[in-house]
Amino acid sequence: MSSVAVVQAGDMPDPSVRNLLDQDTLKWVFVGGKGGVGKTTCSSIVSILLASVRSSVLVISTDPAHNLSDAFQQRFTKFPTLVKGFSNLYAMEIDPKVENDDFGNEGMEGFISELTNAIPGVDEAMSFAEMLKLVQTMDYSVVVFDTAPTGHTLRLLQFPATLEKGLEKMMDLKNRFGGLINQATRLFGLGDELNEDAMLGRIEGMKDVIEQVNRQFKDPDLTTFVCVCIPEFLSLYETERLVQELAKFEIDAHNIIINQVIFDEEAVESKLLKARVKMQQKYVDQFHMLYDDFNITKLPLLPEEVCGVQALQNFSKHFLAPYTPTLKRGSVEELEERVSTLKSSLQIAEAELDRVRKGKQVA
Repeated sequence: MSSVAVVQAGDMPDPSVRNLLDQDTLKWVFVGGKGGVGKTTCSSIVSILLASVRSSVLVISTDPAHNLSDAFQQRFTKFPTLVKGFSNLYAMEIDPKVENDDFGNEGMEGFISELTNAIPGVDEAMSFAEMLKLVQTMDYSVVVFDTAPTGHTLRLLQFPATLEKGLEKMMDLKNRFGGLINQATRLFGLGDELNEDAMLGRIEGMKDVIEQVNRQFKDPDLTTFVCVCIPEFLSLYETERLVQELAKFEIDAHNIIINQVIFDEEAVESKLLKARVKMQQKYVDQFHMLYDDFNITKLPLLPEEVCGVQALQNFSKHFLAPYTPTLKRGSVEELEERVSTLKSSLQIAEAELDRVRKGKQVA
C-alpha cells in the first residue's frame, strides 16, 4: 500500500526522502529538474538508499551528457552493470537516439532514419521504448531514472503521443508507397528485410510497451517524481513548470530536494556568502509556501564534489535527516574556530608582506 504522506492540520511533511524508502510498492522513481542542480548526485544517492531496503535497484541515465559514471567513478554502458561495492545496485546509461544496430540492417535503418527526421522526437521515443522493453525483461524491484534537464524530461512524458504520430506516419507511408517498397525490395534482392509490415509491427510493439508503462507511470502507488532544484529564481520557475506538467500528465510528485543551500546558522563571514544566504532564504521560503504538502529536503552546499561510492554514502545521511551545521554561529566552538582562522590568515598575510618587501629591496 502506498505510504504517501498525508498532511494533517498543523503538521509538516517529513523533510527527507524517507517516504520513498517506506513506499514499498514503488516501481519507477524519476529524478529531474533544471540543468546543473545536482540531479545525478541525487538520483545516485536515492538509488543507494533504495538498495538498502529493496532486493534489486537499477539506476538509468537518460541524459545525453551522462554523469552516472562520474558520480560512481565507474564506467557504465547501455547494459546494466553492477555498481562496485554493492550486490543489488545496477547502473546503465542510454543515448536518447535510435541505435543503428537496433534495427538489424541498412535498409530498415535508412527507412527509420527518414521516419525519425520527419517526426521530431520519435527517435527518442523509440529508443526509450526499446530500453523499457529491455528493463521489463529483468526483475528489478525498483528503477530510478536520472533524467535530462526539464525540457527533455517533459518530452519523455510525451513519448506515447509521439509514437502514436510515428505509427500514423508509418500507416500513411504504407498506404502510399507499400507496393513500391515491396517491388524495390524484391528488385534489389532484399527479400523481407524491408517489409513494411515488419517495420509497422516493430513500432506497434514498442507503442504497446510504452503505453503499458505509461499506465504504470500514472499510478501513484508505482511511480513518483522527485524534483531537484537550487534556491534561485530560475530553478524555482523551472520546478513550478515541472510540477504543473507532471500534474497535467497525472504523474505523482511529492518530493522536492533543494540542493546547494548555504545555511544561515553556518559560521559565514564573507559578505558575498552572507548576501547569498539572504537571497537563498527568500526562495527557500517560497518553496515552502508553494509546496507546503511536499516532502522538502534541504541539502548543504559543500566545498568539494560528491564523487565516488564512499562520498555518496557519506552525503546520503542528509537525505534522511535535516542537515545540522557542525558549527553554530555564536557558539564557543564557532568563535574558537573563527579566531584560529583569523590567526592563520594573519600569518599568511604577514609572510606575503615580508616576501613583497624583500622583493622590492632586491629590485
